[in-house]
Amino acid sequence: QGILREGLEDVAQFFKAHGSCPLPDCSYFNSNAVPLKLSFQNVDPLGENIRVIFKCGDDLRQDMLTLQMIRIMNKIWVQEGLDMRMVIFRCFSTGRGRGMVEMIPNAETLRKIQVEHGVTGSFKDRPLADWLQKHNPEEDEYEKAVENFIYSCAGCCVATYVLGICDRHNDNIMLKTTGHMFHIDFGRFLGHAQMFGNIKRDRAPFVFTSDMAYVINGGDKPSSRFHDFVDLCCQAYNLIRKHTHLFLNLLGLMLSCGIPELSDLEDLKYVYDALRPQDSDADATTYFTRLIESSLGSVATKLNFFIHNLAQMKFTGSDARPTLSFAPRTHTLKTSGRIRDVFLCRHERVFNPSKGYTYVVKVQRDNPGEVTFVQRTFEEFQELHNKLRLLFPSSLLPSFPSRFVIGRSRGEAVAERRKEELNGYIWHLIHAAPEVAECDLIYTFFHPLPRDEKAAGTNPTPKPADATWARSLGKVGGEVKLSISYKNNKLFIMVMHIRGLPPLQDGNDPDPYVKTYLLPDPQKTTKRKTKVARKTCNPTYNEMLVYDGIPRGDLEQRELRLSVLSEEGFWENILLGEVGIRLRDLDLAQEKMGWFALGSRGHGTL
Repeated sequence: QGILREGLEDVAQFFKAHGSCPLPDCSYFNSNAVPLKLSFQNVDPLGENIRVIFKCGDDLRQDMLTLQMIRIMNKIWVQEGLDMRMVIFRCFSTGRGRGMVEMIPNAETLRKIQVEHGVTGSFKDRPLADWLQKHNPEEDEYEKAVENFIYSCAGCCVATYVLGICDRHNDNIMLKTTGHMFHIDFGRFLGHAQMFGNIKRDRAPFVFTSDMAYVINGGDKPSSRFHDFVDLCCQAYNLIRKHTHLFLNLLGLMLSCGIPELSDLEDLKYVYDALRPQDSDADATTYFTRLIESSLGSVATKLNFFIHNLAQMKFTGSDARPTLSFAPRTHTLKTSGRIRDVFLCRHERVFNPSKGYTYVVKVQRDNPGEVTFVQRTFEEFQELHNKLRLLFPSSLLPSFPSRFVIGRSRGEAVAERRKEELNGYIWHLIHAAPEVAECDLIYTFFHPLPRDEKAAGTNPTPKPADATWARSLGKVGGEVKLSISYKNNKLFIMVMHIRGLPPLQDGNDPDPYVKTYLLPDPQKTTKRKTKVARKTCNPTYNEMLVYDGIPRGDLEQRELRLSVLSEEGFWENILLGEVGIRLRDLDLAQEKMGWFALGSRGHGTL
């Protein structure tokens, strides 16, 4: 109180001296420095308010420098014809340990998006995709948002890795409703990570988590769009590597500026090591692909996010009402009309964004003839129940069907059983005590979403069996993307991606790897292999297979035989497809890159 009174006295003296002063609207953020969120009136009456963050206690010179480096990276990419859709905001240091930062409109932190699915939302795969779907209900809008996400996420991965930006958690990574992802708060960079004892808080090379991959893939399995993401990352990384000396010189000029984390040559060495100027583009592509795999497989990042969720819970007001993550706005009994009856009519197979089942519910209101149909997944029913439990004691709520299934039950049978159980659950909800049956959560849940309105009046027919993932026994297919080059008596074969591999006979995804020979090879001395990818029909490798000591004249008599097989442990590996490439048909004076169709040996596919 003493400090508060002293501060108020200073304010009073200011007004005595100056008479009056227009003040902006003000609130604050819940981070350690408690920065202010200011909204200034625009002098232009037709313009929107100007929103900034005022921070006191952070050296914003470091943020300014980091943003300037990212701005230069973006210019390099754009000059090379690669628009990474980067969001670069303005930042200005107004004095020692204080300054202003531009606020980006229509953006939310990953933490706020994830906790819509509960405090453990950082461990779930769907939050980001569901949030983007909520704000982009039309299919073409959503596809554009996903495209923006793929490009901007790739740019963020490269920029944060090269500059060694640390202290990455889900409150300083943001997502716009248009799909653009960007990072904020660059208080730690050049590899100066926060420590828990002797353990680095930032354990992964950069932040790339499974919920980001879920948006890119359009589901929980790798797709060809993931190949595009990896290619974008590697292309962007190689373009920045060509300007290694530019970045080292610019950062070197700042060594004497008194920024604590940029004070000696060791800090510059971090950037040098990250850019690996001694590597070829192919080696750097392989290296960055391994970084993507390492980041995606890091449990530490999600655990870090979860701990941050827990730490932020103490700042959350007790009056905050739970909302449904898939509903863009809240609806009430007053705005929607009283619900008289609900009935779960049927279940339908869906394939987008991931395969599963959705349940069609008929909703009848008091107004005669007002009947609507809504489609909800089992997970969305479960979210409703979990949010209701935050508001009401269990004694007022019906029991929810178990999500666990014992044994290898067929999906159709499980969906049919759940249909009956969910029907009973929603009937009891509507006939529960008035405070439950008439609450906003229930009226929001049963209010039509844009996807429901789009499906209204249609009876989607299920896809035929041959349009799904199942293929006949022994079927081979797919395509492999290769980069083939020849230099100094060495043949270089970069195995990049494979798309469209057939599933195994039991319907499971294969564990594919690539094996090559240079024929003729009676002794089988030219065998080369990639690593094994796990449970995917669309693997990414970016591995270089090298044949040394092959004269050009000999090369033209050879055929590259490439096979894709699924590793089967103790059993014989299963052939998924192969291709023969006559090297005399390729002009190897320059690199050849492209997709090659996979067939069977009998097909003679080239």
